[in-house]
Amino acid sequence: MADDPAPEALPFPLYLTHDLPGVGGEWKQTPEDFLVEEIPAYLPSGEGEHLFLWIEKRDLSGEMLLSRISRGLNIPSSEIGMAGIKDRRAVTRQWVSVPAKAEGMVTSLESDDLRVLEAKRHRNKLKTGHLHGNRFTAMLRGVRNDPVLIEAIAHRLRTAGCPNYYGEQRFGHDQGTLALGEQLLRGEKTPADLPPARRRFLLRMALSAVQSQLFNHVLAERLADGLFSQVMRGDLMEVLPAGGKFIVADPEVEQSRFNQQETSITGPMFGMKMRAPEGVPLERERRILARSGFGIEAFAPYASLMEGARRALRFLPHGLTCELWDESDSPPADLSTNHSRSTSLRVSVELPAGAYLTVLLREFQKPEPQRGGTLHESDTLDEAE
Repeated sequence: MADDPAPEALPFPLYLTHDLPGVGGEWKQTPEDFLVEEIPAYLPSGEGEHLFLWIEKRDLSGEMLLSRISRGLNIPSSEIGMAGIKDRRAVTRQWVSVPAKAEGMVTSLESDDLRVLEAKRHRNKLKTGHLHGNRFTAMLRGVRNDPVLIEAIAHRLRTAGCPNYYGEQRFGHDQGTLALGEQLLRGEKTPADLPPARRRFLLRMALSAVQSQLFNHVLAERLADGLFSQVMRGDLMEVLPAGGKFIVADPEVEQSRFNQQETSITGPMFGMKMRAPEGVPLERERRILARSGFGIEAFAPYASLMEGARRALRFLPHGLTCELWDESDSPPADLSTNHSRSTSLRVSVELPAGAYLTVLLREFQKPEPQRGGTLHESDTLDEAE
């Protein structure tokens, strides 16, 4: 960039579809407005010392679900396994593992807001990150009735991918979690200042918030400079879907692979062991880190909590479909036809682990920027760890 603005000059979000107006709308008026189905990394084999439960819950948080299972099966919560924690205000389906010894008590879990749809044994306990992603269906109420505009936004997202921002509540209420992370890295606070019982959890969340904010700034600058979909020499690429990484030596060759959605450009999750790009991409990342007020050496005391990694700058919204509904909840309207009474938009999509549905929905809505902690988010905790 010719100028070197302060981070505040590039607020989240900068939209990929910035030249297209939004359709507005609100969501999560009822749990049924948000449907989530986990895409597991593997299915239970049918034998073993663990019992996998395919569970449907309605308007229950992850903590509530753990408590309900723990009490109902008379087992400690530490023996319950989940690949990811799902949003409360939604209808969600996911696998949960429990010890096989509890098999005879599974029916006791059934209630109006919790159903066990399947139970099958497996050899290992389910752990965080044992998922490929999630299938989402979200209903936006009160949208602008413009099927041509909606399809134009959807087409661009399918073609270019969606900016892989971290959602705002990653940074805490009024960005308090982010502020704590910055204070720790600048030496203004130490771990000893945090409550002992929650120290490791708070450290992990706060430091992760700083990594996420710096990643968002790298992504926002590439969008602002027209480089979101342009492969540069020295970029560190990720092969899809395997995740192998390599440095770009021939931008022309790699641009073709990127355009065919075989690869994605990556951005930094800063840490002492993070693999860095080269050339101009490296200079851009270093400049953003320098603007933060601390250098990479500030990460050293927390190396065990933030080793560093790379994150794709985009995610591909597989199977993205958009359907307009009229006020009487009749069958969805085909976007090729204008229906004057259509006021709701149903968006269905499969997203990889770690991607934020709200980031994709904002490309359609174009809401006013909000501070952290203001949105309900199912996929914030569904990142592979």
